[in-house]
Amino acid sequence: MDNARFAAMVGEGAESLGVAMSPAGLDTLYRYFKELAHWNRKVNLISRNLSAQEIVEKHFIDCLAPLRLLGASDRLLDVGTGAGFPGLVCKIGAPAMTVHLIEPRLKRVSFLRQVIRLLGLDDVFVHNGRLGDGSVVENSAGTTCVISRAVMEIGEFLTCCERFTASSCRVIFMKGHAYEDELPIKVRRLHGFALKYIDEYRLPFSGSRRTLLVFQGEADA
Repeated sequence: MDNARFAAMVGEGAESLGVAMSPAGLDTLYRYFKELAHWNRKVNLISRNLSAQEIVEKHFIDCLAPLRLLGASDRLLDVGTGAGFPGLVCKIGAPAMTVHLIEPRLKRVSFLRQVIRLLGLDDVFVHNGRLGDGSVVENSAGTTCVISRAVMEIGEFLTCCERFTASSCRVIFMKGHAYEDELPIKVRRLHGFALKYIDEYRLPFSGSRRTLLVFQGEADA
């Protein structure tokens, strides 16, 4: 896929989600897309069964959706980021944001560090480890939002985030339409967090249903 086709798809997709992308941001995302394709031939970053169009929609466009809920002053902690989804995409869409990426697999960490260097991104940091590791805990100070994309079941992940409850940090889950299987709609409080917002949307080309679930840390929840 060439740059023009990529920019047209992502630009249209972002607009459908209510997210504004600059020409510079679209160009940076394309360079990320090309580096991902190059590395994915040797390192298992994402499924190799996806077409270029599916990669653009399911990874790049979908990962712009959290920007509907985030601002430039946020300090985002992306847990289990893999190849940088959604944290690195959000960073490119909102360059002033500070982003920390947590990834336990070394080959993916190497990829992330290479992409950050290649794209010349500032205030984005990669941590090799898991959320409960001491170094990750130290570097997560000041976090305003934790995000998870298909990493753990909702209750299990919120348990890992309990130290963020007193700071009123938000936890955003990126889920499909069947999130009720993990979270019955009547459940509003879990592990010191309260469910504050449910944002449902569709991907622009496939029509696949997606959901952002937003929990808020409450000291007395």
